[in-house]
Amino acid sequence: MHPWIGAGPEDRERILAELGLDSIDGLFSTIPSGVALDRLDLPKALDEESLLHHLGELAAANTTADDRPCFLGAGVYRHVVPSVVGAVLERAEFFTSYTPYQPEISQGTLQAIFEFQTIICQMTGLEVANASLYDGATAVVEAALMAHRLLRGRRNRVVISETVHPLYRRVLQTYTGALGIEVVEVAPGEGGTTAAAALAEAAGDRACCIIVQSPSFTGVVEDLPAVAEAAHGSGALAVQAVAEAVSLGLLAGGGAHGFDIVCGEAQSFGMATSFGGPHLGFFACRQQHMRQMPGRLVGQTVDSDGRRAFCLTLSTREQHIRRAKATSNICSNHGLMALAATVWLELLGGDGLQRVAAASLSAAEAFKARLAGLPGWGLAYPQAPSFNELLVTGPGTGEELARALRQRGVLGGVPSRVFGGPWPDGLLMAFTERTSAADLDALVAAMGEVS
Repeated sequence: MHPWIGAGPEDRERILAELGLDSIDGLFSTIPSGVALDRLDLPKALDEESLLHHLGELAAANTTADDRPCFLGAGVYRHVVPSVVGAVLERAEFFTSYTPYQPEISQGTLQAIFEFQTIICQMTGLEVANASLYDGATAVVEAALMAHRLLRGRRNRVVISETVHPLYRRVLQTYTGALGIEVVEVAPGEGGTTAAAALAEAAGDRACCIIVQSPSFTGVVEDLPAVAEAAHGSGALAVQAVAEAVSLGLLAGGGAHGFDIVCGEAQSFGMATSFGGPHLGFFACRQQHMRQMPGRLVGQTVDSDGRRAFCLTLSTREQHIRRAKATSNICSNHGLMALAATVWLELLGGDGLQRVAAASLSAAEAFKARLAGLPGWGLAYPQAPSFNELLVTGPGTGEELARALRQRGVLGGVPSRVFGGPWPDGLLMAFTERTSAADLDALVAAMGEVS
């Protein structure tokens, strides 16, 4: 029987006889009658053409980011994705492969991962990068756990700024809660940045790492050199989280400022905003810490004929080694998303990434200039340095402002309090190279009506 063809009547009878059952209902006899469904009230089956038409009607009822001016961000960003990215991903040799369990015969997959690692090292300013982390949240968690391992459990405190994405912090609390690791959150100052002195005070002599996000959840660029100095002065590792990876096209990665780990979310590199995934975590560290790094590490070598070849140099996941020796329980391979990021970055090149970042910054600065003329509106942190995302306050709560702008045909941003947090109640507005002059006009006009 073909593996993709369902069992026929004779097959079902043979299976039931083998199980000693009279009917298929016997398979579900253990389900309590109170929760068992007799039958689903489904409409009649449709032919292909009718079904496509019906699905189109359902899709048309949705409002998408392409239907109207969109300024949504808060960790997921809309950037241009050239069609060549999808064309490469849909090739069968990439799209249908899962993970290189026999790595030496998966040279294409290994080379793609190797190229991804190389680019991440170049952007973060660190020596070693890996692959196969789920997203920015798990990357931050893995950074904290790695720091804890490196200090051999002598320091059981993780200090993290409250301006790190709330979802990242929530996942961190979930992991550390069962491991006896204390998480101390440090509030930002009135200007929106996190004071290095406050981080150092929270760290004391018990922290294994200090984590900040830059640009932060509220769009503020942190003082990375000061944070790195505070962490090292406390005997802890310095960790930078990045949610908007395009910022690395203009802002030097933490490695250039003395950070030990730079990690975060690479969704901006060739992945659609979608409905929350799939995303891609990236992770880079110093070479001296390489053996405690989670995930896979692909290396370059030569074969017996002297030709360039690739190999799985390190793989410290529980699928590959004894669970007690594993550095991570992340098992799924996000190699397809790493390939998307690699194709996107290779297509743009360093100059292209810089232009995308500059266009995003320029759009945000153009909005800042026009915001001054809108009564009742303003920036939550007007003096803080920023990249392409701004926390904007106005005549109402963030939820009210988002609703009012949406009623005027603009997706005006994400309410800052939707995840909780210590920051002012307003809208997080993100600007990218896809933000047109017409989009800015529509936003400013809608905000003027709300005023």
